[in-house]
Amino acid sequence: MSLLGILYWLSRLVAIAAIIHVVLDNRQPAKTIAWALVIYFLPLFGVVAYIFFGVNRRRERYISSRSMDMLTKRSMLNFVEQEDLHVPEDYKPIVDLFVNESFSLPFADNRVQTITSGYDFFPSLLHDISQARAHIHICMYIFEDDALGRLVADALIDKARQGVEVRVVYDHVGSWVVKNRFFERMREGGVEVEPFMPVRFPRLTSKANYRNHRKVVVIDGRVGYIGGMNIAVRYVSDSWRDTMLRIEGRGVCSLQRVFLVDWYFVDRTLLSDRKYYPVPPSQPDSQKKEGRQEDTLLQAVTSGPVASYPEIMQGYVRVILAARRYIYIETPYFLPTAAVLSALKVAALSGVDVRIMVPHSSDAWFVEWASRSFLREAVEAGVQVRLYTAGFLHSKFMVSDDAVSTCGSTNVDFRSFENNFEANLFGYGSALALKLKQAYLADEQQSIDFATSKPLMHPSFFKRLAESFTRLLSPLM
Repeated sequence: MSLLGILYWLSRLVAIAAIIHVVLDNRQPAKTIAWALVIYFLPLFGVVAYIFFGVNRRRERYISSRSMDMLTKRSMLNFVEQEDLHVPEDYKPIVDLFVNESFSLPFADNRVQTITSGYDFFPSLLHDISQARAHIHICMYIFEDDALGRLVADALIDKARQGVEVRVVYDHVGSWVVKNRFFERMREGGVEVEPFMPVRFPRLTSKANYRNHRKVVVIDGRVGYIGGMNIAVRYVSDSWRDTMLRIEGRGVCSLQRVFLVDWYFVDRTLLSDRKYYPVPPSQPDSQKKEGRQEDTLLQAVTSGPVASYPEIMQGYVRVILAARRYIYIETPYFLPTAAVLSALKVAALSGVDVRIMVPHSSDAWFVEWASRSFLREAVEAGVQVRLYTAGFLHSKFMVSDDAVSTCGSTNVDFRSFENNFEANLFGYGSALALKLKQAYLADEQQSIDFATSKPLMHPSFFKRLAESFTRLLSPLM
């Protein structure tokens, strides 16, 4: 047998071994089949891709984060216990879902501001940083070395030199193009900076697929931010549409817990002092009754590959199936899991007004192709799909029935629901829900109906074939 023949049969044996490994991993059937197809038809590429991005080592190596998670929650409970907390009956099922799954606690007495532009977010963030007196905690998927990134870095260095504790977690893959000297400059200025799961040979294969996609900021334990914006100049643009929430009140404690768990993960330092969980003053009852201040019930929910349950995905399903009047969703990527897609179709077929908004043009053509068949399937079930035309829609939120809403870093796709470390804030009550509803309806004025586009609803045979093929690979994206 020739050398080429030997190499051919060797590659086939390696591919078969890899497929067996995929099957024995007992993951979701759709993901198993997708990996098996890639490995079988593209043996060399498929095996290498599986080793780098598919091998499931996360539970064995990172399961200790679950115990740290519980420990910091107990610390938080000791400091901010709410003896008089009342959860309305309408919200108890979903609140209890998160409490039972991961002990994510609800907090009352919050004021929430919706921010829909980088022009508003970054001045607000810089102002709050300037007012910090005790600590600043930032977790970002991307912290870019550009004019805006350097401006934020300078503000953090200035506060560190004033004696404020400043800690930053950035994702090593999300900030891959950023030179280390950018972060080293912050370290020299007194800022504690740590990358999340650095990806370097030869240990790359166990880390590249599971990234910290969260965007969380906590200042003095009294002001918090969560949403879709990273720290980079491109987020300050008329052509970039995103959503952040600014929170004041007890709910900031739950965002603080999210950061402190991540900090332990990257630094192995457990921060559980009372000073990180200051109890804010309650709103006077007279102001609540007169409606002069909000009182939004909030619950910060995280999900990730080490979790026992896909909490945020299950939260989406619970909200969708409980809707009676409407569900509005904004997401930059629509590659839903079977559970989410089924819930959306059931809701629409039951007469609920289900609307999904995605960008007209995605920043990833492969993902855009894969999403089209999902969107057509949703439209055929009665879902109204809108394509945002005023730029790139990076906003990630859902609102239902003027009552329940959620906003954070989670996209409606396999990667966010299953592989990434994500964080969303779930809000209960009309105050936040109506703000997000208004934001959706404003965006709808700058969108077109997917169903009216003949090329999208009735593509040619070859386009449909390409879209269907990329859909097969959607569990791996």
